[in-house]
Amino acid sequence: MKKVDNSQGFIQVRAAHRRELIDDYIELISDLIQECGEARQVDLAVRLGVTQPTVAKMLKKLIAYSLIEHKRYRRVLLTEQGRRLADENHIRHKIVRTFLMDLGINKKTAQRDAEGIEHHVSNETLLAFRQFSKRFSNK
Repeated sequence: MKKVDNSQGFIQVRAAHRRELIDDYIELISDLIQECGEARQVDLAVRLGVTQPTVAKMLKKLIAYSLIEHKRYRRVLLTEQGRRLADENHIRHKIVRTFLMDLGINKKTAQRDAEGIEHHVSNETLLAFRQFSKRFSNK
């Protein structure tokens, strides 16, 4: 029996898990700014269902990665790099959601499932999702 090497897949999944939380925060900060005009630590905590100290810890990481600007007791702002990442995440999410809906998944479920899938799908697969949806919508 031939042994299969899955190490690349495991490496990819671990990298996606590490980045997933960062992506979720950046995407949510962007959404809050669009919806409410600002993103505050307390709003992030409520939406994510976590404590404010948990959010504060992640905000420090995002500052270290130059994705946000935040001063204590002030609103959270995306840097240019943070805005680009948020835009990329929104595009990835939309492609996955559209693909799932094209497969017949209802909008609510597709929205929820896309939230997990978008972090783990490769660019190659994402491109295939997009091409499928373009062909599907042209029929």
